[in-house]
Amino acid sequence: MEKIIQYAFFVLISVFLINCSSSEITEPIPTPVDPPSSKTTYEQNVKTLINNSCATSACHDAVIPASGLPLTNYTQVKNAAENGNLISRINNSSNPMPPSGQNSTIISIINQWKNDGYLEK
Repeated sequence: MEKIIQYAFFVLISVFLINCSSSEITEPIPTPVDPPSSKTTYEQNVKTLINNSCATSACHDAVIPASGLPLTNYTQVKNAAENGNLISRINNSSNPMPPSGQNSTIISIINQWKNDGYLEK
């Protein structure tokens, strides 16, 4: 019986020592998160500007587009920017588009869209 008590005492002490170890608790290292894309896109940044400033009635709408240049969708606006004179006219102070002139914020957004590669979405 004494051997059983000694064995039980040994097991109890072993369990106690294993569970009460002084291991450090370390915080998990956070996984770096890529910053959100700050690219200027047609859908997020350019479309509303074009719709409000260019693709209006009697200008570059789909019904009777000025100079035969509708600017009502991504493909048309991108084509006018890449192959036409949309960018140069927006940036032109002596012959601007729209004729009333463009504010510097809109000019910056359109130029950034160009620099980012004319992204759609």
